Amino acid sequence: MEFETLRYEEDNDVAWVTLNRPERLNAFNARMREELHQLWRALRERDEVRCIVLTGAGEKAFCTGIDRDEVLAEHRPESARVGAVSSPFMFDDPAAYIGPKTCDLWKPVIAAVNGMACGGAFYLLGEVEFIIAAEHATFFDPHVTYGMAAVFEPMHMLQKMPFHEIMRLTLLGNHERMSARRAYEIGLVSEVVPLPELRSAASWAAQAIASAPPRAVQATVRALWTARELSRSQALAMGFAFIGLGTDRSALEAGQAEFRSGRRLQWKLR
Repeated sequence: MEFETLRYEEDNDVAWVTLNRPERLNAFNARMREELHQLWRALRERDEVRCIVLTGAGEKAFCTGIDRDEVLAEHRPESARVGAVSSPFMFDDPAAYIGPKTCDLWKPVIAAVNGMACGGAFYLLGEVEFIIAAEHATFFDPHVTYGMAAVFEPMHMLQKMPFHEIMRLTLLGNHERMSARRAYEIGLVSEVVPLPELRSAASWAAQAIASAPPRAVQATVRALWTARELSRSQALAMGFAFIGLGTDRSALEAGQAEFRSGRRLQWKLR
């Protein structure tokens, strides 16, 4: 697959998706939004890919949200329009379909955050399984500083961080940025590494996930995302369906045989 605003590569069952507009701090324009939507949908049918790593080009930014220069341009493309159509009840959200879950992709996605992640980047981070960050990564949301209501972005992140933390991050706007270390302390980030080690850390986790039977992995991903949106009893009631749908008899038998063999993986401690 070839794109104008993304870099795409595959390595041993893992797809690497790189937001590739470093000159714009990887802000997404209309073309990138279209390509992300196209890519997530295409990956649903690519069985060779079992796990995905999402990152940004360069060392300065993972993604800085929507490209405001395009939105404010006098002659912008129709697909770059933002706001109400004919009434407040109909709204063009430029980032509505850039996340993997919104595009019905239930293969695990790891975010490797290599710098600034702000504003519209939260549409992406809100729909990944977990985040690994470089030591210099920062998280912030500038909307209110510039007179804009911050709504969808913090809603996505509210699913990944404590209420008071996303509230502070959002209300302080450009006055404060959350460090990678603080993001790790509150559970937003699962691991912080030096920038030169970011790719290897994400690759190790992605390859480990990709080594497991894909049906079991995808059922697990779908079950946990479902459970966070339902009550405990509702989620548990649906658990039997996820087990049934996620069980591949041959993969299960192979796994049990491996367990009986006495061989064990060489694990690492985090």
